[in-house]
Amino acid sequence: MRGNFRWLALLLILCSVVLGADPSAMDKGRVHALKVTVLSTMLADGDELGEWGFSALVEADGHRILFDTGGHSDVVLKNCGTLKIDLTTVPEVVLSHWHPDHVGGFITLRDSVLATTPTALARTHVGEGIFLPRTGSADGVQINPMLSIKPTYEKSGGEFVVHDKPVQLYPGVWLTGPVPRKYPERNWSKGVQVKAPTGVKEDNLPEDTALIFDTDKGLVVLTGCGHAGVVNIADFARATVRPSRIYALIGGLHLFEASEKTLVWTAEKLNSFGVDNLLGAHCTGVETVYRFRHDLGLDRSHAVVGAVGATFELGHGIDPRQIAK
Repeated sequence: MRGNFRWLALLLILCSVVLGADPSAMDKGRVHALKVTVLSTMLADGDELGEWGFSALVEADGHRILFDTGGHSDVVLKNCGTLKIDLTTVPEVVLSHWHPDHVGGFITLRDSVLATTPTALARTHVGEGIFLPRTGSADGVQINPMLSIKPTYEKSGGEFVVHDKPVQLYPGVWLTGPVPRKYPERNWSKGVQVKAPTGVKEDNLPEDTALIFDTDKGLVVLTGCGHAGVVNIADFARATVRPSRIYALIGGLHLFEASEKTLVWTAEKLNSFGVDNLLGAHCTGVETVYRFRHDLGLDRSHAVVGAVGATFELGHGIDPRQIAK
């Protein structure tokens, strides 16, 4: 019987080669339907609210994931109401890092679904290091909101899943976990200290994590702030999942304060990977988006500033809505 299974597996691989499929895709899986909707960023039109923060809803082959939760406690909740997005059908959350502009709406959103659907927003994926104490001044006052969020969320029945390495959440849907800093991208703000197991040091957001979607058109990368560095994230995605083009780069890239030298270097590296679509939101920087549009050889339909309600969808590309067209 075991020999029959081996022959069946060999036959499936042979058929995939004959039909032109990638045998590795059979093992890792691909995402065939993907839509990412921006729920929080600075730019907004219509009745939505803008803020300094980021959040997005992911819909991938029927799986729904909330990625980050914005800055103010109620902005993402109000925008979901305006955009007619039902969070009671979203079981999982990913928090990219500890900063308040990405976790500010977390408990409010959990509370909003708890009475009717306690399984909604009940499982949250984070990178290792997100619960480390942080201080932002000489007085040593703790500023990491995740230390108070954790017991509140767990009391509601929520569960945190901490990742120290890449993991495939669903076929073709990857969480990077902490991203190695292969290139010296200093992509974080100064002045914050982290109390790590190795001692107190400058906080470079060791937990910073992103979502990667493996599609037939290439990799789609979703970042919160990209504090690990967009080049490091893209490089790690290609090394972890497969060395494909970056079909879409979505979210915050934390380049709004970047120097000319940094922007030139970053564009050159991204060009070497190949980037087909850019939806630059939050801390990317408006000027950075336009700069990358030029340097990556994209046009205005393939590189836009992210706005609340903007979407990226496989087969349809970017819908920037009105204000960012």
